Amino acid sequence: MADKKKTKKNKKDSQLIIRINGNDRDEFVSLCDDLDTSAAREIRRFIRSFVKDHKSNS
Repeated sequence: MADKKKTKKNKKDSQLIIRINGNDRDEFVSLCDDLDTSAAREIRRFIRSFVKDHKSNS
């Protein structure tokens, strides 16, 4: 039962659309593949880290 609560809490319900250079995107996605991760996972990790690091500065 705890698993269902955790799943709902972490549900991904929003999108962030960004425009970047195609070569940068391709290189990033390729590197993520090489590291056995996904681009989306790494971007979410960056966002969480960025917010955590800068939250106290607000």
